[in-house]
Amino acid sequence: MASPDAGLLGDGDAPSLAEGHRIRHYQIISLLGTGGMGEVYLAHDTKLDRKVALNILPADVATDRTRMQRFVQEAKAASAPNHPNIITIFEIRQVGSSHVIATEFVEGETLRLRMRRASLTLSETLNIAIQIADALAHAHRQGIVHRDLKPSNVFLTRHGVKLLDFGIAKFGDTDVTQAGDVLGSIS
Repeated sequence: MASPDAGLLGDGDAPSLAEGHRIRHYQIISLLGTGGMGEVYLAHDTKLDRKVALNILPADVATDRTRMQRFVQEAKAASAPNHPNIITIFEIRQVGSSHVIATEFVEGETLRLRMRRASLTLSETLNIAIQIADALAHAHRQGIVHRDLKPSNVFLTRHGVKLLDFGIAKFGDTDVTQAGDVLGSIS
């Protein structure tokens, strides 16, 4: 009998999971966004009765050794610091021929969207900067360098700042980049 997750994300195409689809104990609610490392879905963790974000690396991308190393590195880098201003990683696992990172789901908006919507006051700017600096300092003490800090990777919630996207972070002595590699994106 085939695993209920076998062939879960298609035959190499980007995943397109519908509402109600299940990945293990996660039930898909909606697509949150897409990027170079796959798609991110809002899901319900049926074991712990909470919302989570699922970052799904499609099978065709998972066969790229460098991208797979970055995917695992992102999970390790984001999970190591355990800081209130850094996204919490719940688990990383292989599901069929794809890989999934389950993280806390945070509601709010990116700093980029917030700055487009309205100017920040001096007080707001300082508050955000202090939280970012505190999170980065904590990560650095753990041997983690984010390397892709930009407004679209800073999420503003009603509880404060969350740093996202540790996909190109340098974790200790581990670095999957080489001289001449272009890292990150221009947003």
